[in-house]
Amino acid sequence: MALETRLEVKLSQKLILTPQLQQAIKLLQMPQLELSQAINQELVENPFLEELSEDIQDTSPDDSHDAVEKPENTGDVEGDVEMSDTISTFAVDDYFDERGSDGRDLGYFSSGYVDKPGFETFLTTTTGLTEHLKWQLDMTNASDDVKEAAEMIIGNIDENGYLQATTEELAKILGLTEEIVQKAIALVQRFDPMGICARNIKECLLIQIKMLKLRGTLVEKIVQNNLEDLEKNRLAAIAKQYDAVLEDVHTALHIIEGLEPKPGRKFSNVQVSYVVPDVYIDKIDGEYRILLNDDSIPRLRISSMYKELLTQKNTFDKTDKQYLIDKYKSAMWLLRSLDERNKTIYRVTESIMKYQMDFFEKGVEFLRPLNLRIISEEIGIHESNISRVTSNKFISCAHGMFPLKYFFSSSLSGDEGSVSSTSVKDLIKTIVGEEDSANPLTDQRIVEICKSKNINIARRTLAKYREELKIPPHTKRKKQHM
Repeated sequence: MALETRLEVKLSQKLILTPQLQQAIKLLQMPQLELSQAINQELVENPFLEELSEDIQDTSPDDSHDAVEKPENTGDVEGDVEMSDTISTFAVDDYFDERGSDGRDLGYFSSGYVDKPGFETFLTTTTGLTEHLKWQLDMTNASDDVKEAAEMIIGNIDENGYLQATTEELAKILGLTEEIVQKAIALVQRFDPMGICARNIKECLLIQIKMLKLRGTLVEKIVQNNLEDLEKNRLAAIAKQYDAVLEDVHTALHIIEGLEPKPGRKFSNVQVSYVVPDVYIDKIDGEYRILLNDDSIPRLRISSMYKELLTQKNTFDKTDKQYLIDKYKSAMWLLRSLDERNKTIYRVTESIMKYQMDFFEKGVEFLRPLNLRIISEEIGIHESNISRVTSNKFISCAHGMFPLKYFFSSSLSGDEGSVSSTSVKDLIKTIVGEEDSANPLTDQRIVEICKSKNINIARRTLAKYREELKIPPHTKRKKQHM
């Protein structure tokens, strides 16, 4: 088949997102903290943007746009010059000598200063699991081969404290015998925290039992042979197997529950992220009001100084002039995007509040079924943008703090109309929380209780909701009393 070059005319439809539109979409789906970081980054990179001072921030919302367009007076120029002259003639060393005349150490170098450690040397960092184990290894007097193997073993321990390599693999990599590797594993297993370097949950618990000097007890026997029975709550069968009274089995179970299944997690460096509400819904004078949370978000305006530079002719060459024009357009687009973001969040929240007014008045059990399409048709915005608005954003109201996605749920049929699946899950949680622990309710019994409350739900659906709520089946919830 011969290759040839030819011209063709084709018609096609393509959706092209400009950089400005991409930025607007990205800002729309950002939660509170990420938005604040993005704006601060723009403040650093774009000279046309400046943050409004506190005295200007007290202006009403109607005046905020004018604050962006109309630059404030820069003040008395002569006064600024005099202040500049004063600062230039002021000696820095004299300032610190004067401030330190009362005997306080300000931490700066000056005449007669005694060299001391800087403040940064006192900063602390969290010790990781690997560093903690290597520190203990350095304190041992094991042979070089065992220490070499132990160091490799420590490097193969995951964040939960479990060894992720076999003895054969370690011996092959190190070129040592499996006997030396076993000695190294036994050495590391004696380190703190208890249960470290285990290959599975059973070995982890047995290591802790050994260090607690519970060898040969009922606790060790149950962990060694009856973990499956323990999972299925077969305490009576365990008592019969070891010819023990049920009280002793309960005591052993209490000890096992106190053991740590993940010994490495207390050294985890996972950062705790705190949820900041994006919207507040408060009832003021008998009327619900929507307040957007902008406490941590800098309020921006266009810099009057750089805006004036654009009007000057023959000051910059063509390249610099184009740079300033691009930055000015970028700043204006950012301000418009932020304004549009706030309007969209407000409109979506207003529409949600309209459909879920019973929830805000009475509570979770009155939550109505709702989907994105209803809100989309209500306010005339595409469903994809509604999804972006509701992602990773939270509402704070009288009943607590909820993600915006919480108010969107599927429906179940009921004698009095459709019911939200979220309210059904809350009902299931309440029913299970009030049950008798010695005689927990089966899924079928919970279905019957829901039907008595005019909620028709299949047993399979209830089991799915129960799993989503992380509620175990009734056989595992049962507690046998002594």
